Amino acid sequence: MTNLGDLEVFVRVIAAGSMSTAARDLGLSPAVVSKRIKRLEDKLGTRLLQRTTRQISLTEAGQGFHERVLTVLGGLEEAEAFASGRSSEVNGTLKISASTSFGRMHVAPHLKPFMQAHPDLAIHLVLSDEFTDIVGGGFDIAIRIAELNDSSLVARRLAPVRRVLCAAPSYLAAHGTPETLDDLKKHRCLPAHNHDSWRLEGPTGPVTLRPEGMLITNSSEVIREAVIAGLGIALRSTWDVGAELKSGKLVQVLPQYESSRNVALSAVYPSRQFLPAKVRLFIDYLAELYGPVPYWER
Repeated sequence: MTNLGDLEVFVRVIAAGSMSTAARDLGLSPAVVSKRIKRLEDKLGTRLLQRTTRQISLTEAGQGFHERVLTVLGGLEEAEAFASGRSSEVNGTLKISASTSFGRMHVAPHLKPFMQAHPDLAIHLVLSDEFTDIVGGGFDIAIRIAELNDSSLVARRLAPVRRVLCAAPSYLAAHGTPETLDDLKKHRCLPAHNHDSWRLEGPTGPVTLRPEGMLITNSSEVIREAVIAGLGIALRSTWDVGAELKSGKLVQVLPQYESSRNVALSAVYPSRQFLPAKVRLFIDYLAELYGPVPYWER
């Protein structure tokens, strides 16, 4: 039987990205962590990690092993909570992934009530606009805004996502207000990325546009600031610019067109089986916080 503590060390090393960081988190020396990983590899008869002086990475065997260990440890945590009748009392660390803008605007400001309700639970919130490998990164949950097609993961819909075409009054005063989609060809558009397509739904059904942008950036937040400053027309989510639309800093244009209704805000996690209590409680919290009509739409 493999030592359970060695499995926990292995998972912590992957989540931390290095043995030295994992050792510090666990209160152990790097030498002890290295020894326990080697003991685990010797027990299994295979190499789990590729080690260099700067980083570590999972081997093919290590990747599959890591996925299964996460399920085992999550199941043990849930089993302990069930057996002890403490399903609402959670501890340890909840590792969350979210996009930079949404995480900053709609996750971080709401952590305090959840953390106060669960004082023994630590939150590790990672914000990034890059694709996040939930399993490989050791995440318990990811908050994603997308059309989800990955059947290997489980998703719970938290709220609808509505994206609208909008511009600043100063831009419309200088360049006019578009009345048709063809009019957008005469306007300065601000796609979030230079080659992004705008998939819209309107009176005649779905339509796809490939707007030409004068501003090239890899930051969605830069596009947000650009449209507010009056540099052009953008397709933005109401969770992102709802306050500006309400205040008049931005005006919706071509209101008969909005983004695809298949896009939603979802909580994504590796497996429904043996869902840890900390994950279930946080998902329930977000579902109640956002809901079918999220607060940024009210």
